[in-house]
Amino acid sequence: MEFPEKTTVQSHKITIVPRYCETDQGGVIHHGVFPIYFEMGRTELLRANGLAYKDLEREGFFMVVAELHVKYRRPAFYDEQLELVTECTRVTAARIEHSYKLFRPGLGLLLAEGSSVLACVDGEGKPRRVPEFMYPDSN
Repeated sequence: MEFPEKTTVQSHKITIVPRYCETDQGGVIHHGVFPIYFEMGRTELLRANGLAYKDLEREGFFMVVAELHVKYRRPAFYDEQLELVTECTRVTAARIEHSYKLFRPGLGLLLAEGSSVLACVDGEGKPRRVPEFMYPDSN
């Protein structure tokens, strides 16, 4: 696979509509679902740059979650349209950092925010340098 010269999209927005299976008995989105939403955001940010995780994995680059932080501000509910903004905030030789903000778009209310650190490893789980094209132009 030929990788792009550089990633150009550093922030990406997706729409999420929570499913019934993601709620507790009160119709509130369960706290354990937010990391899944964050992964969806990372996946679509990568796709906005013309790639999929499977492309990286095929070439021996695996991104594993080394850190994950979530701050819950307000409840999110079943079947409401939400917006998740995912931003790549930092890339180093072995790590990629992201931030996340989940909004109720009509009101602009921040429901949750978080961050993650991905470590780049090879197929055997050993640290590997992040592919050069993943560094934003400012690095």
